[in-house]
Amino acid sequence: MENFQKIKDLVATAEKDAQAFYDKGNKAAGTRLRNALQQLKNLATDVRKEVTEKKNSSKD
Repeated sequence: MENFQKIKDLVATAEKDAQAFYDKGNKAAGTRLRNALQQLKNLATDVRKEVTEKKNSSKD
């Protein structure tokens, strides 16, 4: 559940950078946004692994 909370926090931060990039043309915010999206991808993969492990471990 810890990684899921990290995803939520990262999305909130990325939203601010997305607004700065798209609305204000801030190129540095675009770089931060791309970085955040990569981190989201990695965290999502970790959460998928955790869910699969938990689901499979409960089979008895």
